[in-house]
Amino acid sequence: MNPTAAILPCGTRLHLQHGPIDLIIGADGQRMRAFDAANARFQTILSELVAELGELKQPMAPNIAMPTGAVAQRMHSASVTFSDYGFLTRMAAVAGSVAETVLTAMTEGADLRRAYVNNGGDIALHLRDGEQFVSAMSSHDGSDLGVIVIHSTDNVGGIATSGRHGRSLSRGIADSVTVLASSAANADVAATLIANAVDLPIHPEIARRPANDVVDDSDLGARPVVVGCGPLDAPDRDIALKAGLGCALTMVNQHLIHAAALFLQGDALATDTKLLSSHSRTKEYA
Repeated sequence: MNPTAAILPCGTRLHLQHGPIDLIIGADGQRMRAFDAANARFQTILSELVAELGELKQPMAPNIAMPTGAVAQRMHSASVTFSDYGFLTRMAAVAGSVAETVLTAMTEGADLRRAYVNNGGDIALHLRDGEQFVSAMSSHDGSDLGVIVIHSTDNVGGIATSGRHGRSLSRGIADSVTVLASSAANADVAATLIANAVDLPIHPEIARRPANDVVDDSDLGARPVVVGCGPLDAPDRDIALKAGLGCALTMVNQHLIHAAALFLQGDALATDTKLLSSHSRTKEYA
């Protein structure tokens, strides 16, 4: 199947799709030039990734070789940045890296005040001085989790969400974790790791299976992933969320991410409610 491109009925957004990659793109400024640049760059992205897929699924290790493709190199750089936070393959950065690569083609090919590339909820963002971007957060069942308002002065270039209800397998129990970072690739990796950290290692309500029993070719191999989580009481939710929050705050203090919001069964914690303005049950921790 070849890549497809279509202007959405609103007339201001572009939809690009090829295999598992599904992008929604918006731009203010030289919109059509930006859309043409995005479509041109998109044509070979999937084939570039497939050519190195075996290597990209290998666990990060000291002195691991830099891949060849531009998207794969973004994945590598982001994964190296977070390699001290536990098991990781470069696939943790794939969605954000694809979005970032397409956005770069747009900003290099057109004069844009504001632009975004949304790859299944992982968003690469370009804001010129004075511009802002507003995005809603919602749970897996569609309920409202709050609104993110990003200003150009926040220097946020990427938004990513991960958790056990997302497109990828998760080693933690978070319903979702949303991260703001300087790049979409970094946000993607960080969201994965923080979502993994929201966990109760031994609990009768949590079901786990080897990742390769759930998805044959999973890059996680036989490592256990969460396949079910029953109702948890408030103290258990608090323990799990605080475990993830500790991971997120370490990343903030190391200037690896800007902020994170973590959600589990109706409860939430956030590192910074100035950037992540969530529902009333979200608490802010400094």
